Amino acid sequence: MSKTILTCAVTGNLTKPEMTPHLPITPEQIGESCLGAAEAGAAVVHIHVRHPDGKPSMELEHYADTINYIKKKNKEVIINLTTGPGGRFVPNEDEPKNFNPGTTLCHPLKRVEHIAALKPDICSLDLNTMNSGLDVVMNTPTNVRKMAKVIRDAGVMPELEIFDTGDLNLALDLFKDGSLEGPGLWTFVMGVKYGFSMDPRVLTFVSSLLPAGANWAAFGISRAEFPIVAQAWLLGGHVRVGMEDNIYLEKGVLCKSNAELVNKAKGIIHALGGELMSSVEARAKLGLKKA
Repeated sequence: MSKTILTCAVTGNLTKPEMTPHLPITPEQIGESCLGAAEAGAAVVHIHVRHPDGKPSMELEHYADTINYIKKKNKEVIINLTTGPGGRFVPNEDEPKNFNPGTTLCHPLKRVEHIAALKPDICSLDLNTMNSGLDVVMNTPTNVRKMAKVIRDAGVMPELEIFDTGDLNLALDLFKDGSLEGPGLWTFVMGVKYGFSMDPRVLTFVSSLLPAGANWAAFGISRAEFPIVAQAWLLGGHVRVGMEDNIYLEKGVLCKSNAELVNKAKGIIHALGGELMSSVEARAKLGLKKA
């Protein structure tokens, strides 16, 4: 079997500092966590940023500081920036068209300003409109197309995050109308309530729907994280772990770093007979420019 690309999502948007004292928050902490994950075997680091109080940020300065910190010490690791923040709607119970605190909805071009400015190797592009806990995440086809144009004009590879089969169908439509170039880099998000379940039959089915030649990965949320590492590898996909998705090394044991999660995933892949790609190998596999 070919080698596997491992992505580490180091801090995310929904994991809160009160959940774990080990969550990276500042650009320096996030940068160090990315470097540690890369040292452990991650070819790609997926990055959200935060304000000093730990709340999610969309500030260009925070992204720039984090990337600069990483590149001073490791120029080869593949940088994948999020464009997810800005899509959450929390309806008011008495007047649902009004929003409650926690709503982050903003203009789609605001969500990709940092992509145009910093031009990372990869950025995520969420295609889901779905229930998320008691809230709603909204990514309309019109808004996704606006974001896709900025990403394409910046020369950045979009990573298509797929939460359900409707998201996959939207991506295929974007290929047809030229908003995106196929066959694409796809990531299936497994174990989110009201999205794909962690049932192995689900991942088997959806991965079979991809265009020929597509690169794909999958990751699981919370207790689904490590089972999905094995499922994705067995089906020929790439994998992702990280404190964005799960903060436990095993039941009841908090991980102390993203590197610990990477090392556990690496152990699973090695036990199954696989091997991880280096950042250099992953760049060649995905057709990214050399560092």
